[in-house]
Amino acid sequence: MSSASAPSTSANTNTNTISTPTLDSESPALLQSITSHGGYAYARMATLAASGDQRAAEVAREMAWEQLHSGPWHSVLPVWRDAYSMACLLAAKFHFSNGEFRDSLRALDMGIIMGGPLLRRDLDSAIEFVSAAKARSYNNGRADADNDGREKAGSTLLVSPDEFDKSEVLRILPIRSLSSKIVGKRSALSLEGFLREYFLAGSPVIITDCMAHWPARTRWNDVDYLRRVAGDRTVPVEVGKNYLCSEWKQELITFSQFLERVQSNGCRSKVPTYLAQHRLFDQINELREDISVPDYCYAGGGELRSLNAWFGPAGTVTPLHHDPHHNILAQVVGKKYVRLYSASYCEELYPYSETMLNNSSQVDLDNIDEVEFPKVRDVEFLDCILEEGEMLYIPPKWWHYVRSLTTSFSVSFWWSDPGSSTGS
Repeated sequence: MSSASAPSTSANTNTNTISTPTLDSESPALLQSITSHGGYAYARMATLAASGDQRAAEVAREMAWEQLHSGPWHSVLPVWRDAYSMACLLAAKFHFSNGEFRDSLRALDMGIIMGGPLLRRDLDSAIEFVSAAKARSYNNGRADADNDGREKAGSTLLVSPDEFDKSEVLRILPIRSLSSKIVGKRSALSLEGFLREYFLAGSPVIITDCMAHWPARTRWNDVDYLRRVAGDRTVPVEVGKNYLCSEWKQELITFSQFLERVQSNGCRSKVPTYLAQHRLFDQINELREDISVPDYCYAGGGELRSLNAWFGPAGTVTPLHHDPHHNILAQVVGKKYVRLYSASYCEELYPYSETMLNNSSQVDLDNIDEVEFPKVRDVEFLDCILEEGEMLYIPPKWWHYVRSLTTSFSVSFWWSDPGSSTGS
């Protein structure tokens, strides 16, 4: 399709093909930029793909993928991220025309996760288009060619009411847990009260009654709902104890595969799979519509930086660290243990000296080495069990350790002070 004939919006008016107006208009300039950075072979494959060669689309995607992995992520030229998005869109078009809806969605998700911003609007509208076509095919009684027959009737709870055993939990928590100062709870906390008593004072608080209206409160505990709205989408997950451990790694799997791991792993798994600090709600709009940004996130006139998902089985741990922004951690499904140390503590918590990890503590709270880290023993902290439907405010630079006590699905809202230029 030529740029002259491209529609003025990203809507798909032809039900037989994915419309890509931004790609159509930007393709010549993008290919020229790629060529100027040595991507002659890529440009040739992309041109062949646009002319109807499916194999060329896959080759172009492989070429761009190699460029994305040619060195540290920060050193990858932005044009190659856009090139990868371009190849993903081209490949998705072929999969869609073949009725391979899941393969089409995977290509589009990979473009969102790994690609650049130039073609994001095309990727988003294409996902909406393919998802609608896939839903129609099921409603008409015909599954697409790669349907694996896993659709089930009925509802399966993600977390059952009897999953939590507090006496058992206390045995696995860090020493001195829940024995000192507990984070205070407030109900019906006004925005003015939050601003005066906690935001300006830099003090944590649990807010107990601000999520009852969220559809997520019931929907996200329904495995079948999660599978239906997100099952075929590709997401990045962490595998291993936590990001500080040598065996830790990242994988790209479908949301259905992730749900299967969560349900089968449980708290006994030595190698949990965790969907951690991922902008899931930028990627899957249906889940974004199930939540609302709390009014507290606009306290102080700052700017919302990011919404991140934290979803995994019991036993997943985020090690002791601090973040640069104000943070509200909303516990939608399940329970978490959270330990907090004041931002005034730094030397006593032994941060790493490396730039990439200087917001993380060397102290493993699950196995404290008091010989190597003697100062941590006497440091005061607050802690709590964060229950379903509760929000925890964590002020900037406050150190925090988080452990899932059950299967858990949380959302973190980060926002910055006015004028802050710190990235998220």
